[in-house]
Amino acid sequence: MTPEDAASRAVEAVLFASEHPMNLDEIRAHVGPEMDVRAALAALEALYAGRGVELVRRGDRWHFQTAADLAHLLRRNREESRKLSRAGIETLAIIAYHEPVTRAEIEAIRGVQISKGTIDVLMEAGWVRPAGRREVPGRPLMYATTGGFLTHFGLSSRRDLPGIDDLKAAGLLDPVDLAFEALGENEGAEESESETVTDDE
Repeated sequence: MTPEDAASRAVEAVLFASEHPMNLDEIRAHVGPEMDVRAALAALEALYAGRGVELVRRGDRWHFQTAADLAHLLRRNREESRKLSRAGIETLAIIAYHEPVTRAEIEAIRGVQISKGTIDVLMEAGWVRPAGRREVPGRPLMYATTGGFLTHFGLSSRRDLPGIDDLKAAGLLDPVDLAFEALGENEGAEESESETVTDDE
C-alpha cells in the first residue's frame, strides 16, 4: 500500500466516523501531521464523485453526504417541517448577504424592528451564530451564518448565494419590491428626458 492510499483510507475513516463536518486541522489531529490531508481529500473527492455517497466541502469543512439526486430515497414518510416567518426569512437573508451584521443594521435594512425571538429561532436552527462585537460605542453583537446554513441550503460558500437576477428569474422577489424598482427606473428616465429638454431650450 502506498503512503497516498494509507492517507486516503485514514481520512476516509475519520470523516465517516465524524458526527459533524471537519476542517483540515481537525482531520490532522486524528490522522497525524505527517499525512498529506489535502491530497487525500482531493483523491477521495474524485473517487466518490458521481456515487451514491459524495465527499463535499462546505466552507472550510468536509463531510460525506448522500448524493442530492438520491435524497428522495431516504426521506421518511413523516417529515418535521420548520417554517420560518417572513421576518425570519428576511433576517436570515440580510445576515447571509451582509454578514457580519448587527441587530441595528438588520433593522435599518428591513425598515422595522425585529424581535429577539427572530434571531433566537435562526440560532436554534443552527443557521446563525454570534460573530463578535462591532468596535463602536456600545459594542453591539454581530451575527453571521454557519456551516449548517451552507449545508442546509446546499451551498459550498456564500459566493454561491443567488444574485438579484437569479432571484427575479425564480420569482422570489416580492412583487411590491419589483414595482418600486420599476417605478424608480421610470422616474430616472423621466428626469433624464426633462434635463434634455431644458438643455435644448
